Amino acid sequence: MQDYLIKSGTIIDGTGAPAYQADISIKDGLITAIGKLDVDAKQTLDASGAIVTPGWVDIHTHYDGQVTWDSEMNPSASHGVSTIVMGNCGVGFAPVAPSGHRDLIELMEGVEDIPGTALYEGMPWGAWETYPEYLDFLAGREYALDISSLVAHGAVRNYVMGARGRDNEAATDQDMAQMQALITEALNAGAVGFSTSRILGHRSTRGEPVPGTFANDAEILAIAAGALKRAGKGVFQIIPSSTLGSGAAEGGEPNSLDAEVALIQQVSEVSGRPTTFTLFQVDEWTHKWREVIDTIKAGNIKAGDSAGKVYPQVGSRPTGIVLGLKTYHSFMRKPTYLQLKHLPFEELLAAMRTPEVKAALLNETSVPHEFPGTMENGIAQAEINFDQTYVLDQTMDYEPTHAQSFAALAAAKQQNSWEFFYDYLVAADGCQNAVMFFTNYSDHNLDAVHDMLMDATTVTGLSDAGAHVSLIFDAVAPTYQLTYWGRDRTRGPILPLPHLIHRQTLKNAQLFGFHDRGSLEIGKRADINVIDFDNLKLGSMQLQHDLPAGGARFLQGASGYIATLVNGVQTRSHDQDTGARPGRLLRS
Repeated sequence: MQDYLIKSGTIIDGTGAPAYQADISIKDGLITAIGKLDVDAKQTLDASGAIVTPGWVDIHTHYDGQVTWDSEMNPSASHGVSTIVMGNCGVGFAPVAPSGHRDLIELMEGVEDIPGTALYEGMPWGAWETYPEYLDFLAGREYALDISSLVAHGAVRNYVMGARGRDNEAATDQDMAQMQALITEALNAGAVGFSTSRILGHRSTRGEPVPGTFANDAEILAIAAGALKRAGKGVFQIIPSSTLGSGAAEGGEPNSLDAEVALIQQVSEVSGRPTTFTLFQVDEWTHKWREVIDTIKAGNIKAGDSAGKVYPQVGSRPTGIVLGLKTYHSFMRKPTYLQLKHLPFEELLAAMRTPEVKAALLNETSVPHEFPGTMENGIAQAEINFDQTYVLDQTMDYEPTHAQSFAALAAAKQQNSWEFFYDYLVAADGCQNAVMFFTNYSDHNLDAVHDMLMDATTVTGLSDAGAHVSLIFDAVAPTYQLTYWGRDRTRGPILPLPHLIHRQTLKNAQLFGFHDRGSLEIGKRADINVIDFDNLKLGSMQLQHDLPAGGARFLQGASGYIATLVNGVQTRSHDQDTGARPGRLLRS
């Protein structure tokens, strides 16, 4: 008697091989047979007309706080994700000194736009101090998917160096020895790797850079050699200082991207471990990403069969900041707005529609926030690029033409772009959003992203699921990749489904050494999606106040997931949570 029998599906097994028709049987969490099967099962899932795939493996998330209070693990669980890696970008919550949680909360709130109130109230501070204790706490919990964690440079440096670690100060030999020991301890306890960020714009709410931003090359290489190589396990994840065209390295001066890539290759060489880093197309270097990939390819060829290879991590669409009156917008630090912001929303909207308030908000200078690293302050002070700003609604395909930009729409109406933007925000019910792209759209098309996704050197990630909860919403990337790149794109070629599915299943699982999952093979874990591909689509984006302390976040569901199984247990049925929680902590 099998636990499940998935009948008559089109199998796309995650290896990149062509699709084929077959049944799959499952028992005790494992795939027991694939083919034309005649077996008894406790539950049969009809997959006629559907595709059957492995569960998605999302390697770039920030659920470090959410995993301590939530078990459903949305938004990822509702998009077919069965395994996540959190702790990216050098921010995390362990180790933490008994009185050090405020520093880490302000860091996570500033860098990843996760409400500090939710982290203060939702997390059981005091339940751990060391990284092994943090993992042991998580190991006692149950989830709708499997979780795994990188140990974060910011938390380690803050624990060892305190305020010195947040200043432009080099670690001493004693500091580095202690950090190496803590990271080795974390890796041996089950951390799946180490993460760091070198971008100057990654700051706490108080404006302090992420500890590690100013870590010199010697410290980075010491961690690679003295921790990852010593432990013989783990992936090194890094955001280079020049990822977005500018950043900081030693002395606060930006390294060139070439220098950062050379450092990343050194990290892989001295650690002997896989290394992944963020790679975008940005306006400052519209075609530089191609040179970077070529450099990495040459280095990987030189590395031969060594585990120490480098994998640029790319996204599947432009990164875009969501702008709207109920979240973040360019007028929220204007003096007149600050006088009105506490009004009920309908009254606020009515006031903003008056000529005098509109004139004031279009002409006033924004008042700096007392905490300069808050997202509110950053958006209010940012210069909006209307050439890259578009209407954001359910029809948005993330590949609009330049004629659809706010700059072009305003020009067509012979209107100033700022006035056009303002009128858009206050129109109708005031709930409409705009999105400003700042990566991967320099040419006003996704041709560069297409080429990045086709390149065998790269891996697909950067969903940031669990983070940027009311600012950036790329957590839906697993579904978006299938619908847009596998079916709906019209402005250029689509991508083969076996290729797309391989990149978000087996390829990511192999990078992190998750050898028991990622493909549909006999003996592997039954992490499986059954998908009505023809009708798969994203839902509407809604602002929900369901975080601890009433914190707000965007959620966008999907329709078309007939079933999701994790560890051989059905967690989703026709886009609804079943309540089953078979997910557990996955240690290295």
